[in-house]
Amino acid sequence: MSARLPTAWLFTGIPGAGKTTTARTLARSFPRGVHIEGDRLFDLVVSGRVAPGELPVLEADRQIELCIDHQCALARRALEDGFAVTIDFVVADRGRLARYAAGLPGIDLRLVVLVPDPETALARDRDRPEKTVAARWVHLDAQIRKEFEDVGLWIDNAEPSVSDVVARIRAAPKEAFRFDNPQAAR
Repeated sequence: MSARLPTAWLFTGIPGAGKTTTARTLARSFPRGVHIEGDRLFDLVVSGRVAPGELPVLEADRQIELCIDHQCALARRALEDGFAVTIDFVVADRGRLARYAAGLPGIDLRLVVLVPDPETALARDRDRPEKTVAARWVHLDAQIRKEFEDVGLWIDNAEPSVSDVVARIRAAPKEAFRFDNPQAAR
């Protein structure tokens, strides 16, 4: 009998898709849960920050990769201490997904792709006081849908409540997440 791998859930979707709310709620549904929000880690850069889409592109990409690396390091440490882990960030291509996989060796990484219609995401984004950024990134909806069309647990969360979405995630069999982490120990 093989030992069960520790599990981490990675949430992606465009801004306003509900990544942070859903990931945080899923983490709270466990007796011991940690939610690692990519935007909060990215905001730790207070000098020399180059945000996604800004110039120079190589520096923006480097800072995104640094954020991913830090998310993975925090996730590994929390998993070692027996916490359930959820991570959220706008992961728009397979290269970034592969970086998470490489950063979480021996972890059962489960991808959750939240895909409300763009109008719903834009409306949610307008209603949050801390940041309004979805209009700038709504074009990523098509890219995410194309990049991950055959991987991850896809949830159109425009209508169901967050608790219903979390219940669906918790009830989904491992195979529903359709993401084979090549770095995971078998």
